[in-house]
Amino acid sequence: MTQIGIVLVSHSRHLAQGVVDLISEVAKDVPLTYCGGLEDGSIGTEFSRVEETVANNPADTILAFFDLGSARMNMEMVADFSDKDIRIQSVPIVEGSYTAAALLQAGAPLDAILEQLAELQINK
Repeated sequence: MTQIGIVLVSHSRHLAQGVVDLISEVAKDVPLTYCGGLEDGSIGTEFSRVEETVANNPADTILAFFDLGSARMNMEMVADFSDKDIRIQSVPIVEGSYTAAALLQAGAPLDAILEQLAELQINK
C-alpha cells in the first residue's frame, strides 16, 4: 500500500460519497477517507469531522481535496494541528481527486502527481 492517501471534504454527504464511488473504481489500494456534511446530515463542514477524517487515514502524506471555501478553511486548521504532511489542493474536487487516485494506484511519485494537479489549479 502507498504511503500517500487522499482525504475528501465536502459540504454534502451525497457529493462526497459520489466522488468516493468514482475513485473506488480506479484506486482500490489508495488510502481514502472522507467526510461530507454535518453529523445531523445537513449541509456544512466542521473542524472535528475533518480532523477525524484525517486521523482515520493511515497514510503519512495526505492529498486533501475540498468542495468550497469553509471546507478548505477547516482543512487548513486541521493541517496546523496534524503531524501528517497535508497537501491541500485547490483543484476541482472530482477531477483532482480522481486524477490523484488513479496516479497513486499506478505507482506515480508524489512530484508527478502534484505536477498533474497543478494543471487543474483553480486560480481565484
